[in-house]
Formats: sequence, structure tokens, C-alpha cells
Amino acid sequence: MKITKMEYAATGAFSQTILDYLRCSEQLQPFYNHFPTLEAFEAQLQEKSFGQEQRQILHQALQEQYASVAAVNPQVQQNIDLLLEPNTYTITTGHQLNIFTGPLYFIYKIVTAINTCKTLQEKYPGYKFVPVYWMATEDHDFAEINYFNLFGKKFSWQTEQEGAVGRFTTEGLEQVLEEMPEAYPLFEEAYRNSKTLADATRAITHALFGAYGLVSIDGDHASLKKALTPVIEKELTEQLSYKLVTETSAQLEQLGYKPQVFSREINLFYLDNGLRERLVEEEGHYKVLNSEISFSREEALQLATEHPEQFSPNVILRPLYEELILPNLAYIGGGAEVVYWFQLKKLFEAYKVAFPVLMLRNSALYINKGNANRMQKLGLAPEELFQDYQSLKKHLSAQLHEEEISLEAQRQAVADAFAQVEQLARQVDPTLVKSVGAEAQKANNALQLLEKKISKARDSKHEQIFKQLENLKEKLFPGGSLQERHDNLLNYSTNNPDFIQALVNAFDPFDLSFTILEEA
Repeated sequence: MKITKMEYAATGAFSQTILDYLRCSEQLQPFYNHFPTLEAFEAQLQEKSFGQEQRQILHQALQEQYASVAAVNPQVQQNIDLLLEPNTYTITTGHQLNIFTGPLYFIYKIVTAINTCKTLQEKYPGYKFVPVYWMATEDHDFAEINYFNLFGKKFSWQTEQEGAVGRFTTEGLEQVLEEMPEAYPLFEEAYRNSKTLADATRAITHALFGAYGLVSIDGDHASLKKALTPVIEKELTEQLSYKLVTETSAQLEQLGYKPQVFSREINLFYLDNGLRERLVEEEGHYKVLNSEISFSREEALQLATEHPEQFSPNVILRPLYEELILPNLAYIGGGAEVVYWFQLKKLFEAYKVAFPVLMLRNSALYINKGNANRMQKLGLAPEELFQDYQSLKKHLSAQLHEEEISLEAQRQAVADAFAQVEQLARQVDPTLVKSVGAEAQKANNALQLLEKKISKARDSKHEQIFKQLENLKEKLFPGGSLQERHDNLLNYSTNNPDFIQALVNAFDPFDLSFTILEEA
């Protein structure tokens, strides 16, 4: 496997905010705690406080959740048990419960978390580090998770279920399994034998990453939600997060950075079976939108104390909840995720919770053997593939010793000739000037037409080469986007059973470079 690294900026696929973060821009530094270097974790370890009682609650919840896994991998069980130890910390990434793992970057997130733990273990042998996947089980945006792209076809799951997707049964997924081009035992077993989508997703991540010790956690758990009670109370009575996040968002905007998420007055949902709807305050009462449910202030605060599991944090409060229930040191996210964490630092400070190190997940272009051969036949380097098609076409034309067709010099010569004719006509009979101009325009149009015909003839000469280029671009950048944002794991692991291990071998979370993997 050939590995090439390139700067994120050179890909043209990442926001200016992320690029500024990666180059340690001074104006962004007030919005995060420690920049993701190995050395920064020494301070982060000292700042993160997590008591033994919290560890026991976490351990018990994970034991209950992993009861749905038939045979827990010893590496996973060891990591769950290690969380009881005061010197054990987590490195967390989070993602929605996309069916069949969704886009490839879901896999990249987890591999980044695994490799971060491995690197930290080497640097800080006196501690233990556990990779964690935060399952977005309470998310209700079903349209974002119910499909995936495989071998150029879109597969979708249809269901009438509503509310938190982690609570969905897997009914209807058997139809997707039957539509698949071949049987995939891992997914067959997970979706046919699991009661809920949360259980199925845990089974899938366990099968894929259990040997690496990945622990998947579901925050939709009554005992875990108790840690959120003080936050719920302040959210209901003071709207604290709205004030702090709105203030931070305004500061980011003044610096030219567009906020990634919008803070509401109350950043909580009401959660029940088949229901996850926003809470809003109206005339001293709290109403659950799109329902008949409402609470007085006293009733809402009592519910927060007795049944905090019926409250669900939105994108603003979910990061805080995560850090309250995990001994976490760093959060690994995609570009958009890292950017919205910048809006949250004051919120963490208000609750005296250590703000985690923000790490951009590893990002990659995977070039299989067939595409690598096509690339080499075209005489292209992998870094050049990030150029747009027209630029690459010009590049290939140059390689073929073909200059871009242009009759500009000829057009200018004809224009000069007609200018002389016009001058002569004006001297002899000024009424002829208009006729000269018309003929000049005809000549110019004729040259333009000839230029197009010659260009077309030249292009036809190398049509096969340009078609190969077009196909290669579409395979590696489907729909013009990064491969990782479109393709599914099965596009690659089907023909390469060692695909995930290849990623583990190639990704360096602290390198801060885009990775190109090329099969030999």
C-alpha cells in the first residue's frame, strides 16, 4: 500500500475555518482549549476530573448495553472494565446510526479514535486510553440515516416509525438486505437478530472494531441521564446555553467565521417512545411542540429530577452531556463538527467541565488497484486528481503535446486587415463602412466556428483518453465530492477484507494531513 500525504488546503474540500484551525490561527485560539498535539494531552489529563462514582455508573450502563452482544470481544470487555480505573480515559467520536455504516467517513472517525488511543498509550504509558463511539441514538433525523450508496446504487430503508432512531425496531431492513447484490453476513445477523437499531449498530461496530477494543455507548440511558439533571434545570430556568452560545457565535461572526449550529432558547427535546420534539416556553409553561403535552415550571423541574431520561439534549448540549458521563480527553469529528464545538467553550466553562481537545478526523482518498492502474496509464500523480476535470483535461492535452486550440492570432490579423479596408472605404465612400463591418463580423464568426471544429476534431482524436479521465474522476470523486462523503464501506471491504486494517496502518491522527492510499 503506497501512502501519500498532502495538505488539507490543497484538496479544496475543507472550510477556511478548519484550515485556520489547523494552522493555529491566533484569532481562533480563544474558542478552544488545547491544540491537538501529543504534548497537549499532558495538561488535558490534569484538567479532566472524573470521580469513582461516575466511573461505576458508566461501567454498569455499558455492561447493560453490551448484554445485547452475543459474545463480547475480550478487548472490548477489558476496556469497559478499565473504565473503573482512575487512570483510564477515553477518546471519543460520535455519529448517527446510518444503516450499513453510511458514508465511509464514519469508519474513518472510528479508526482515528483507535489510532489516537494507540499513540497516546505509547506517549503516556502510565495511563490507559479507550476508544469510544458515541451512538447518536436520540437523533430523530431519519432521512439522514435511512440510505447508503453501494456500487453506484442507492439503497433505502422505509419505515413509518418516528422519534429517536435508536429506539426503532429493525422492521423493514430485511427488505434492504434482500435487495443487496450479495449476502453480507455481518449485516444480516445484526439487522435480523437485533431488537432495535441501537442494538444492531452496536453489533455492527463490535464486529468491525471489537478486536481494536472500541466501546460503543448509548446516551439514551436513565442512569447516565442523571448527570444531566443540573443542566436541564438551568436550561429551563435560565436559558444559560442560549445566552452563552449566542454570544460566542456573534464573536465568531465578527471574525468572519460562519457559526455551524443555531442555539435555541431551550436546547432540549422531550423524549418518549415514538416522540422527540422540542421544548418551548410559553407563558410560564413548557410545551412539547407538535403534541398536547405541556408542563408547569414546577412539573418540568420535578420531571428533570425524577426522570431526566425524558429530556434529550440537542446539538448544543449533547457535547456537554458526553463530557459529563465520560472520562474523555478529546473529541474527534469532521470539519463541520469541529467548527460547531468552537461555539461551546463558554458553556463548558460555565459548568466547570474540561473542554476536550478537538481533533479533525483522518480524511482519505482510497485508490484501489484498478483505479491506480488507470491513473498511472494517464500519467497522473494522485495529488493531481483533486484538480477539476477541465484542468486535468488541459494537463493531459499538454502531456499529449497538444496545445489548446486558439485562433486568436488569426482573428487579430483579420481584424487588422478589415480595419485597413474600413479606413480605405471611409476615404472613398463612407456609406461602405457599414458593409465592411458586417463582412468583418462574418469573418470573425467563421474563425470562431473553425476554432470549435478544430478543437472538436482534436478532442475526438483523444476521446478515449478523456473518457477514461472522466470515469476515473467520477469513481474517485463521486458526484464531485470526496469519496468518503458518498461511498460505503462495502464498496472497498468487499474486494479487500483487510481494508480497515489498511486504514489503521495508514492513519496518523497527529499528522494533520490528508491521506491518499494507493493499492500496489
